[in-house]
Amino acid sequence: MLWKKGRRSDNVVDARGDGGGGGGMRFGGGKGLSLTAVLLIVGIGWITGQDPMQILGQLAGQMDQSVPAPSQTRQAPPANDEQAEFVRSILGDTEDTWGQVFQQAGRQYQQPKLVLFSGRVNSACGLASSATGPFYCPADRQVYLDMSFFKEMSQRFAAAGDFAQAYVIAHEVGHHVQTLLGVSAKIQEARQQGRQMEGDGGLLVRQELQADCLAGVWANHAQKRLNWLEPGDIEEALTAANAIGDDRLQQQGQGRVVPDSFTHGTSAQRVRWFKTGFAQGQVSQCDTFAAKTL
Repeated sequence: MLWKKGRRSDNVVDARGDGGGGGGMRFGGGKGLSLTAVLLIVGIGWITGQDPMQILGQLAGQMDQSVPAPSQTRQAPPANDEQAEFVRSILGDTEDTWGQVFQQAGRQYQQPKLVLFSGRVNSACGLASSATGPFYCPADRQVYLDMSFFKEMSQRFAAAGDFAQAYVIAHEVGHHVQTLLGVSAKIQEARQQGRQMEGDGGLLVRQELQADCLAGVWANHAQKRLNWLEPGDIEEALTAANAIGDDRLQQQGQGRVVPDSFTHGTSAQRVRWFKTGFAQGQVSQCDTFAAKTL
């Protein structure tokens, strides 16, 4: 991938030296949710098959208050950090792509921040560790990334390559697009109504698969604009999508597949929806919520 062709974003924040301190998820009056409570919520999420970061994010989103931003000692990564430059390039191109797509629809794209962290980070969705993986927090509309995840992708999931990494970033930005389009609010409303969230074909799976499709839409537009993909790049993204399907991760982690606890979709579904977005390049083709077959 000829990623150096991409415009560098100014929205990457380097918090890798912060250590993620702070009081956890903060609500009105500066009172924070304790680390014990955060860990309890995370544990409940894993037991019930729900995405812990989404649970924390929705809790924060329900509160009508201003959430303080996490402490950040750096406003931008150093210029000589090539890995950070890669992230800035990919984020910058997602800004260009979604800015254009939203403009064509008569809307304005609000660019998210992407926070680089190491070890752990204090977001508006709570205290998260590297084990959480990259995530988007709807409460502060920021993407969080510990770049050690890219090493884990290569070593644990055999999903190496710069375009595989770009896919991960684009997927999280896809969640931001969902927030701007009102999809995330509808998911929250359904949750409050007591509708089933997890499970094969459930709303969480459809939400994640749509983010995969939106990542494909970005890849389509970016390639047309920059012609930066090299032979094997698309296969890298598909390998990454295949490696992190619910069925494969459950088989590896517990030796069996439990569809009732799916939150992200199967490997085949994730591959299919990324390919759909890439082939069509149209947001309208990413309506996973209306799809009868995922």
